Amino acid sequence: MFPGFYEEIHEEFREVVREFVTREVTPHYRRWDAEHIMDRGVWEAAAENGLLGLAVGEDHGGMGLEDYRFRMVIDEELARADALGLALALHLHDDWVLPALRGFGSAAQQQTWLPRFMDASFIASVAFTEPGAGSDLRGVRTKAVREGEDWVLNGQKTFIGNGISGDGALVLARTDGSDVKQRGGRGSFSLFLVEKEGNPGYQVGNQLDKMGLKASDTAELFFSDVRVPVANLIGEEGQGLQIAKAILPQGRLAVATSAAVVAAAVLDQTMTYVQERRTFDRPVAEYQNTRFRLAELQVSLEVTQRYVAAAVERFDAGELDVVAASKAKMWATERAKEIIDECLQLHGGYGYILEYPVAQAYLAVRLMTIFGGTSEILRETVASDLLR
Repeated sequence: MFPGFYEEIHEEFREVVREFVTREVTPHYRRWDAEHIMDRGVWEAAAENGLLGLAVGEDHGGMGLEDYRFRMVIDEELARADALGLALALHLHDDWVLPALRGFGSAAQQQTWLPRFMDASFIASVAFTEPGAGSDLRGVRTKAVREGEDWVLNGQKTFIGNGISGDGALVLARTDGSDVKQRGGRGSFSLFLVEKEGNPGYQVGNQLDKMGLKASDTAELFFSDVRVPVANLIGEEGQGLQIAKAILPQGRLAVATSAAVVAAAVLDQTMTYVQERRTFDRPVAEYQNTRFRLAELQVSLEVTQRYVAAAVERFDAGELDVVAASKAKMWATERAKEIIDECLQLHGGYGYILEYPVAQAYLAVRLMTIFGGTSEILRETVASDLLR
């Protein structure tokens, strides 16, 4: 879907992914969407096919595929199969939690946890956001207090993807003892990898009923005197916000690439639809309005693809910073929203029917301008860099 962007090795990897999707995802995805949760088996099958933790190095049993194009191939094949909920779940695991562990985890933590990220014995959630703290993480109220060789965790998190199906979460908590009613400072927060098993105070709330991406479960989490071993502190005490910022480039790049991938898949489906659908005894594609709109959408898509591809190249070179990633996410998600909205219109009444992929994509892409930093926050990030 990104013409000229992939090499032969990526296309060989695509065959593995496509076979996995055909066998393990497509036959079950409608049921998962209806039940609002995926079978654990799909994670285990992904692990067996080497699709989890692609970037984990050989020293920990991984393949060391740090070229982000491999990750994009997975997205493209899931988008082709209209399985966007699984794409989101994998991103939370691989593009948000894993980079924190790889970049800031100790050697002992990496030795313990990285194999579990790859073999599906530990499915991760990102537990940053709270009812009163979304993009503004300095408003987080969840607290952790040191007691001997443990931290005691209390608080509430919301909008947590993989919250029900996951085995634990990367939790941002206030550790400086400050008043939780005040916004914390730079050194007020720390990050913990918290396991659900064996922690009765780790409670999962009700499933949150989302607009779209229903196969990917989302819930609230409640922590009541959860004891977290000191060994599960990621990085240094008080370093939570800095680590959260450090993993933002990959997290936001993941959303940007997903947006471009979904837009391309939907536009391709729409091209086919308007040539097959007839009104007044002629294909919809023969109307000038249709042709002109498709031309504009194709140009918008290609511009977006090139911009996102440049961001991927910068990431692979270790040069993608928060501002550049924010620009890519802002542009790609807003353009994807526009493109898919136009594609839905070109489907007419059928576009409004949920069994059509364009309707599912319309609901899914709406999250992309919110998740990982709203478009408004991204604009502020870019503007602050421009006007500093």
